[in-house]
Amino acid sequence: MRVARLNEKGLTTFAGWLESLKAGGSLKVPTAMLNDPSCTEPMNVDVNVQPRVFASRFDAAEYLHTRFTSAGLNEIERDGGLWAWLSLYYFDEVCPLGKGGLRKPGALARHIPELANFQRYYRHLLAGPYRIYRAHRDDPKRALALLCQPLDSPGDIVEQIASRQELVTNRGIMGLATRLYVDATTQRPKPGAGGKGGGSARRLSDVIEQFDLTWDLYAATPDELGSVMPKEFARFLKN
Repeated sequence: MRVARLNEKGLTTFAGWLESLKAGGSLKVPTAMLNDPSCTEPMNVDVNVQPRVFASRFDAAEYLHTRFTSAGLNEIERDGGLWAWLSLYYFDEVCPLGKGGLRKPGALARHIPELANFQRYYRHLLAGPYRIYRAHRDDPKRALALLCQPLDSPGDIVEQIASRQELVTNRGIMGLATRLYVDATTQRPKPGAGGKGGGSARRLSDVIEQFDLTWDLYAATPDELGSVMPKEFARFLKN
């Protein structure tokens, strides 16, 4: 299908349907909106997407980055209508049916990006991983700590790190986070990485904030950062 963007009416309608869904309303996804001229407006270039099952946030981000790049689209992070349209198109992926045929859409920001608030923008289930992937497009697997999770359930590692732009865009920190929290064999988060215990992603943010007072973190490599991490991180560095 050719990609479009939701206009003001489309965004309002989609938001209303999401609120109705959260309250136990109709489960029928309003896919007719996707090509309804009263709810959408066309892109200025021809971009097509197909229905897909995404194995992870990485898989979704890689697919969308490839589609947009091939069409010459690069600066699209702040196109809220586009990302809302994509969320509706891939709604079965970002909000799959659960037990009893129910969906749990969660906060509105997961489907309609909050462009004015970076600390909530990352929660969009498609725009968030795309932005991280694009920031590390020279080596996107560097950022697997924030991209290896299922698309519809980012989890605590993403929650603790992705809201801080200075962490997301730092190559050394992202490389370290992936080394710490992603199992190299399964390409999934290591047990305990998203908890509150010592060495968890929650603690990484605190430690990095302390390092930032005295070091140039953008010049540090994952090896350099790993060598000075407190002992509480040793259990993750070993695995």
